[in-house]
Amino acid sequence: MFIFKYLNFFAGNLGLIFGKSWVIDWLVLPIGISFYTFQILSYVIDLYSGKIKIQKNFCYLLLYVSLFPQLIAGPIVRYETIENKILNRRETVDDAVAGFKRFIIGLAKKVILANNLGLLADMILTGSQAVYGNTFYWIGALSYALQIYFDFSGYSDMAIGLGRVFGFHFLEDFNYPYVSLSITEFWRRWHISLSSWFRDYIYIPLGGNRKGVKRQLLNIFIVWALTGFWHGANWNFIIWGIFYALLLIIEKTFVLKYIDKIPKIIRYVVTMFLVVIGWTIFYYTDVTKLLSAIKNMFSFALPNLATVYAENAEILWALFYVPLGIICMLPIKNKINLHKYKGGATVTAVAYILLLAVSIIFMFGLKYNPFIYFRF
Repeated sequence: MFIFKYLNFFAGNLGLIFGKSWVIDWLVLPIGISFYTFQILSYVIDLYSGKIKIQKNFCYLLLYVSLFPQLIAGPIVRYETIENKILNRRETVDDAVAGFKRFIIGLAKKVILANNLGLLADMILTGSQAVYGNTFYWIGALSYALQIYFDFSGYSDMAIGLGRVFGFHFLEDFNYPYVSLSITEFWRRWHISLSSWFRDYIYIPLGGNRKGVKRQLLNIFIVWALTGFWHGANWNFIIWGIFYALLLIIEKTFVLKYIDKIPKIIRYVVTMFLVVIGWTIFYYTDVTKLLSAIKNMFSFALPNLATVYAENAEILWALFYVPLGIICMLPIKNKINLHKYKGGATVTAVAYILLLAVSIIFMFGLKYNPFIYFRF
């Protein structure tokens, strides 16, 4: 769990104070430990509160804890949502077809969009600020924001799709977060399973909004400090959590009462601006580099285009994925229904087959293939 990550974090910082290395090199944790730890905690807490009945069959409980489609990177599945499926699961052709389609969409998000956007983000955000200037740094920050969305939502799509093939219906984890008009709305749409976990098991037990405004704001701060703490043993994650805590407190205290009077385009631009800043904080685990990057993003330094292209000739091709990612982050797919046209089902099937083929080509053709959320 994340607590173990912080053993090295605090040991390392104490070691710096006393001039010694206290990092525990042998402490190696399995990937995804935080996700299934949260699942087990939710089971125990729900059992204690009487929301669910005890599962006396150890194999069934083990199936819930180690359910392979979402085991290592979520979504966090609660026992009450799949209890009936564990006991009375049925696989159907319709579920299998829908599951494979969802898996293909997730795979394409990951290997076509996330990987290439991540490559672009790393080129810029780890490059020389004197070379890239503030314009490219904003492109790099936007690329990383798109990468982390397609990486994580792509994995969630694959997990949900695989689960459906085997008869499990997992709840959605993303609901087009980059169309949000406020930070509050963004976190209702992003990583829903984690946000709802913190809400139900920490925020509400702390009192939620039932004990006055001051207590509510304190509860928000505690929850978001813990959310940053959960993500990793680096100061940038704690800063990231506090950053969102302050934004949400400001929204609930001042903004929400006037938000309907603000034009939607302004609300959208401000929200996405703050989200991109947030992902920039999330990207840099080195606080010194983070501060330098933020300073560079708000400077007026122009890029040295000749050096940029000389050092990274492929950057022109990589830039293509930014507008493609912006298009694909929008809920356009929900408005396309080819089945109402003659031959639409055939066209849809061919499109999925081609998308799978292209995804496989990209998967084997691109060596850059990180899974961001595997480390949590």
